[in-house]
Amino acid sequence: MKFVALVSGGKDSFYNIHNCLSLGHELIAFGNLYPLDSNKDEIDSFMFQTVGHDIIDYYSKCLEVPLYRRAIHAKSSINQNLEYEVTENDEIEDLYKLIHEIKLAHPDVQGVSCGAILSHYQRTRVENVCDRLGLTSSTYLWQRNQYDLMNEMCLSGLDARIIKVAAIGLGAKHLGKSIQELFPTLVKLNQMYDVHICGEGGEFETIVLNCKFFKRKKLQVQKQEVVDHSNDNVCYLKMQVELVDKEPEEFAKIEPPALLEDEFEELLHIQTQSTDIKGAQSIKPITPKANIVSTSTKLYISNLTSTKESIEDQVKDIFTILKAHLNQYNLTNNDIQHITLLVKDMDDFTAINKTYSSQFQNIYLPPSRICVETNINTNIQASFIVLRNIQPKNGIHIRSRSYWGPQNIGPYSQSIIDKQESYKLASLSGQIPLIPSTMELSTESSLYNSVLSLQHLHRVKNLVGVKNFASVICFITGYNDLGTVSSVWNDYISDVDSSSSPPLTVVKVSNLPRNANVEWGGFSYENIIDMYEDEEDEVDFDDSRYAKFDDVSRCSIGKGKLQIIHLFTSDSNLIKELETDQYAQLICNPNDFIPINADYLSVESVFNKDGKQFKYCLILKLET
Repeated sequence: MKFVALVSGGKDSFYNIHNCLSLGHELIAFGNLYPLDSNKDEIDSFMFQTVGHDIIDYYSKCLEVPLYRRAIHAKSSINQNLEYEVTENDEIEDLYKLIHEIKLAHPDVQGVSCGAILSHYQRTRVENVCDRLGLTSSTYLWQRNQYDLMNEMCLSGLDARIIKVAAIGLGAKHLGKSIQELFPTLVKLNQMYDVHICGEGGEFETIVLNCKFFKRKKLQVQKQEVVDHSNDNVCYLKMQVELVDKEPEEFAKIEPPALLEDEFEELLHIQTQSTDIKGAQSIKPITPKANIVSTSTKLYISNLTSTKESIEDQVKDIFTILKAHLNQYNLTNNDIQHITLLVKDMDDFTAINKTYSSQFQNIYLPPSRICVETNINTNIQASFIVLRNIQPKNGIHIRSRSYWGPQNIGPYSQSIIDKQESYKLASLSGQIPLIPSTMELSTESSLYNSVLSLQHLHRVKNLVGVKNFASVICFITGYNDLGTVSSVWNDYISDVDSSSSPPLTVVKVSNLPRNANVEWGGFSYENIIDMYEDEEDEVDFDDSRYAKFDDVSRCSIGKGKLQIIHLFTSDSNLIKELETDQYAQLICNPNDFIPINADYLSVESVFNKDGKQFKYCLILKLET
């Protein structure tokens, strides 16, 4: 795609351009924001590097593409929330106007290159602007390992010089040095003081003089002067540079990082189980009744369907029904944590998603979501988990293209966090085996795809800092994949995430988004430790009532304040006898449906973590 690069002059923005070019994208313009006062080199922007701004004009000649610039005022970071909403006179509105101007001049532009590495603040703001202009944010440095990334930059031939220092162990003597010269010092300071090797904590800033993809010109320092910026051992370098000719260089592509981390790569060597499973020959779908469960922390609204004629009207009708229920509890769509969306035919997904999206306009963290095609009697069936007190709202909605994980191109977040007094519970959107840098579906083996999609889910829970799986569901579309996902999961909890043995249910459905063969989703948790709590404060739990079930897997959260239990059986009487006034999800084939008060997930077949088949899985969420 054709892209515009946001440049500050620093190493990150140029190395991200190098990644974009290596992936086959075409640079057509630069964009830069600079201080309104041209005599002021440094302003306290939360978003943009302004030291060295007077050098930016030269880059247009180095890369032979036009440069577009716009001034920002000092102290114009008005909206300092992590997630950005349109705010008058904020510097992000200057960024919006800049990119809008570029888009008018280059109507074929499709993407924006941004050098964000760890900053959610920076990433979310660029994504906000891109969303409003129908563009894709490309942040290929996002979440990269700092040592690996700086090492790659040094080896790539990037000539970036230190022009500002603001960290312990760094001083005026380091100004003007190349990143190659400073790298060993940064590694040492990282080990001693946790200084970020790539400078993500503001430890230092750089200016780029040359790189492999500069065409016929590069920058050369004529004169430089050290300037003390404050009394906090912060100083920067004021440079005068000139354009000089450079010898033509053959463009060298950057090799992308390995798609799988080492510990997930190891999972490719497992011995998968063989299975001989036959599904039901004929399935007669049913329509479950709507079900509502209210607890002190959540509202569960399940099994909403519609008999309206068109797909679009059915989606609207379901949300109208939902709104009526929410109004009774003084809640809105903004309070929804998670949605399970079942569709009869995945070919209707585009039409469904368009109307679905309209329900979450101007909601910066829309609900997480799992969407599958399965045997239902209506075109759509939706279930909602709503938080009674979602403030402050927290989660991640990453819409940028990167190597880290798939971007969310739909109206859903990767995760929304429910924070209670004794625990956090994060909902995790379904993850399929997409290649993050291209958003294409992996065409590798079933084993590889199972591992890749599980890594996506693993990275999401770790990024939100809610790192323990509480309840996981794996959707497969072929029985041949059953042994694979069971083996992958059991090795994962043994070798990668061995802190617990969380409940897993594997289900066979008819189709998944993008015709994927596997999708992982679920919930993760983190206990909140009170230093005054006694270990004996754990809520007692009686497992005896579940003794007749063939397989019981339980996760106790927040000193037992929340229990998530997966129960497996083929005895319908056990399900009937266990009916509860708390939340329950019944997972089974429609031919085996039991009309109990539960959130109903229609599937072709049900299996436990070891690949053993049962007629039923009942998932309970019990609050005390």
